[in-house]
Amino acid sequence: MVNVFILGSRGIPAKYGGFETFVDKLTENSTSRHIKYHVSCRSENQDEFEYHNARCFNIKLPNIGGAQSIYYDFLSIKSSLNYIEKNNIENPIIYILGCSIGPFLKVFIERIKKLNVKLFINPDGLEHKRLKWNYYIRKYLKYSERVMVKYADLVICDSLNIEKYIKEEYKKYKPKTEFIAYGAEIKSNPSENNEKLNKWYKEKGIKKGQYYVSVGRFVPENNYETMIKEFMKSNTKRDFVIITNYENNKFYQQLNVSTNFQKDKRIKFVGTVYDQELLTKIRENAYGYIHGHEVGGTNPSLLEALATTKLNLLLGVGFNKEVAETAGIYWTKGNGNLSRLIDDTDYLPINTIYEYSKKSKDRIKNYYNWPMITLQYEKLFEDTSLLFRTPAI
Repeated sequence: MVNVFILGSRGIPAKYGGFETFVDKLTENSTSRHIKYHVSCRSENQDEFEYHNARCFNIKLPNIGGAQSIYYDFLSIKSSLNYIEKNNIENPIIYILGCSIGPFLKVFIERIKKLNVKLFINPDGLEHKRLKWNYYIRKYLKYSERVMVKYADLVICDSLNIEKYIKEEYKKYKPKTEFIAYGAEIKSNPSENNEKLNKWYKEKGIKKGQYYVSVGRFVPENNYETMIKEFMKSNTKRDFVIITNYENNKFYQQLNVSTNFQKDKRIKFVGTVYDQELLTKIRENAYGYIHGHEVGGTNPSLLEALATTKLNLLLGVGFNKEVAETAGIYWTKGNGNLSRLIDDTDYLPINTIYEYSKKSKDRIKNYYNWPMITLQYEKLFEDTSLLFRTPAI
C-alpha cells in the first residue's frame, strides 16, 4: 500500500479553489487499490473523516492573520509525520501543494529523512511575480520556492512552461520534475428554460448570447485594466460580464479612476458565482470568454472556459498557448489589439464559431480530463513506491 499525504489545499469536499478541486477530483476518480490518500483540511476542529475513501484530517488554526496559510502547512506536515511515525507507515509520500512553507520546511528535513518519506511538491504558478504581493512578500515567496525545490525528491508541474522554468532557474539543484496537467470536465448543455439562469440574467440585466465573460481572481496581473480599456474602445453591442470578487477591493476603485468604466453600461461587474452549475451555464451561454491571466501555470478558469464557452479570446502568453493551442484566439496588450479582435469576433460565421468550439472541447477531452490525469498521478505514486524497495539478494 502506498500512503500519499496531500497537504496545502484548504481541504475536501472542495468548495472553491484550484488545489481543492484537484484533490477532490483525484480522490473521486481514484481506481487504484494500492493507494491510500491522507488529505489535510482547514477547520475549526481536529476531527477525522472519510471522503472518497480518503482519510481527511482537520487542522485547527488560530487567527494569526496573513501567516495563517504558512502555519497551516507547518501543522499539516507535523501532523502527517506524527501519524507516519505512530502507525509505522513504510515509505510514505508527502505531496505539498504550493511553495510558501520553504524556510520552515528545514525544521522537518531530518525527520523526513529518518522516516524515509519521499517529498513531492507542486509549485503552482509564479506566485512571487503576482503584483498583489508587496516587495518583501515576493522576495519571501521566491526564497521559499528555491528552498522547496532544493529539498524536494520530485517537483510535479501542471504546466510545461513551469517545468521548463524550474529546470532552468534551479539547475544547480538538478531537480527531478514531472509534468501532469490540471483537469476539467465537459459539461452538458444548459436547458433553454433554466429558471435559475434566467433569474440571474434578469437580476444582472444580461441577455443570453449577448455578452463576453471573464472569470478569475481580481488581481492586476490578470490584466483587467487592459481588458476593460480595450472593450470600451470596441464597437460591440454586447456586454462584458466580469465575474470576480471585486467588492470592498481597492483595485476596483483604482480601475474606475484609470478606465472610467462606470460610464460604459456594457462593463458589468457582477460579483462572484459560487454555484458551479449556474457558473457553467453562464459560461456556456456567453458569446465569448476573455482571458487575461499572465502569471501562473495551467489556469483552472481557462480550462473551464475551453470546456464550456464556444469562443475563447486569450492573452497570447506561453501558459495560455500551451493549453489552448489552435482552440484559442489570441490577443496582445498592444494599444487597440484586443478591441479590434472583439470587433472581428463579433461577426464570425457560425461554422467558424462551431470549429473553435469543437477544438476547445477536444483539447479538454484529449489532454485535460480528470480520469486520465488521475491515472497519471496514480501510476507515478505506485512507480515511486517501487523505488523504496530493497532488491532481493
